[in-house]
Amino acid sequence: MLSRSVSDLWYKDAIIYCIDVETYMDGNGDGIGDFRGLTVRLNHLAGLGVTCLWLLPFYPSPNRDNGYDIADYYGVDPRYGSLGDFVEFLRQARQRGMKVIVDLVVNHTSDQHPWFQAARADRDSPFRSFYIWEDEPPAHQEPNVFPGKETGTWQYDEHAGQYYYHRFYHFEPDLNMANTAVRDELRKVIGFWMELGISGFRVDAVPFLIESVEGSIVVDPASFLWEMCRFVNVRSGDAILLGEANVPPSQPGQYFDQGNGMQMLFNFIAMNYTFGALVRQAATLLADALNIIPAIHPIGQWTNFLRNHDELDLSRLPQSVQDDHFAACAPDQSMRLYNRGIRRRLAPMLGGDQRRLELAYSLMFTLPGTPVLWYGDEIGMGEDLAQEERLSVRTPMQWTDDPNAGFSSADPEKLVRPVISGGKFGYERVNVIAQQRVPESLMNWVERAIRNHKEHPAFGRGAVQVLGTVDRAVFGHRLDWDSDHMLLVHNLASRPRTATVPVPTAGMRQLFGNRSYALRGRKELTLELDGHGYAWIELRE
Repeated sequence: MLSRSVSDLWYKDAIIYCIDVETYMDGNGDGIGDFRGLTVRLNHLAGLGVTCLWLLPFYPSPNRDNGYDIADYYGVDPRYGSLGDFVEFLRQARQRGMKVIVDLVVNHTSDQHPWFQAARADRDSPFRSFYIWEDEPPAHQEPNVFPGKETGTWQYDEHAGQYYYHRFYHFEPDLNMANTAVRDELRKVIGFWMELGISGFRVDAVPFLIESVEGSIVVDPASFLWEMCRFVNVRSGDAILLGEANVPPSQPGQYFDQGNGMQMLFNFIAMNYTFGALVRQAATLLADALNIIPAIHPIGQWTNFLRNHDELDLSRLPQSVQDDHFAACAPDQSMRLYNRGIRRRLAPMLGGDQRRLELAYSLMFTLPGTPVLWYGDEIGMGEDLAQEERLSVRTPMQWTDDPNAGFSSADPEKLVRPVISGGKFGYERVNVIAQQRVPESLMNWVERAIRNHKEHPAFGRGAVQVLGTVDRAVFGHRLDWDSDHMLLVHNLASRPRTATVPVPTAGMRQLFGNRSYALRGRKELTLELDGHGYAWIELRE
């Protein structure tokens, strides 16, 4: 492995922003977002303070699974433009100081991929062993990732005369990671995009990527993960792999692998317990989360998030806390998905209350790690529950109060998805231009939070210490990195609370908060916090 200096790890200080290209900005007026449109909007992202863009799949695809059913790993879906458009976008993002990472989906392909078409056509084809086949499916089958949408994990293919394995949708056959030829091909894919200048990959569904399928794979496929990490590090000394692994607290170590594995993992534990704490107004849940999260190698980094393109899966919480959250934030069955998650955006889940939104994002920005924002959440966009499954949170970005929310000049019926119109979260009220004009808007608040975050490396690199505050609704913690020391205090309750924090008050300065607070006390700090109030305080030596 190439050695990395901890002081040079750019991803520890990053602000990551996730974009679905087809719903962000239409640059040619056909109703579908594209790279030309995205390039036009780079100034918005730079002004917000974003330093790294994460792009959802934009590869050629039948688009039956939001682009995750990939038919060609080496191209750009013509709906989004050309490979040249992508390269120009990449160049202009770099000019604005932004790195770009892209989705790496190698657990499965589309059933329309040439590899699978060749595999199903001929048992003697070298591509047959690219996938996992059986004459009869095993008696015991693993559960499908999409309960209620798929009934199993084996699909009969009449043309092939056998069953193929699919952990996801039936039109997404799993690749056989035990096949060295598959690994060789996937390394070529990784190398191709790295040569174009990207800074890494968000790796989809990592636990399923390395699992064994009983009776079909006899070689440990987990070795592919190590090979992939080594390949990326050799090709580029600062490229990263950001893994999606919603696993128990005992398991993340195998993905970080003592600094030899992935550089980043999504912190599902922190996300789960943040929502639990918000709903129950209980700081102890956040303290529990920080105690549960395992220590990791200094090269590694957690990424903190609240919402993304998938359903909100709270399965790491105790069942009673999950029940409370579903009752409070997804009372209607149409708001739920796959018997485990919520298909809503953050703003409507919190009732559109900006005080609660600021509190939630303040927690996300100040927990140790790198923050990740989902597009549109900086303005508090809503969801469209009339859309199927996860598409509810993938509506067109709301730029203005002009027709089609400024997303496209096409006729409304030609839009890739309807814009949200009317009501509390319609584009007429919630849009970028409107919030630019209001200093107290959510978007301007996010920009200020990002600016303060970027000025203090303790947020991304510091050691964390939970501080007792007496009041069960008040969460206090500090982060320390070198000479940078930060004290963070949050009131999870809707009513004012008095926070007593065991920290001497000499040398304190409030940097950010819902308002200015008097920093009273000597041997300990006393704050009279508003309901849902919060304060970021710099501790000076």
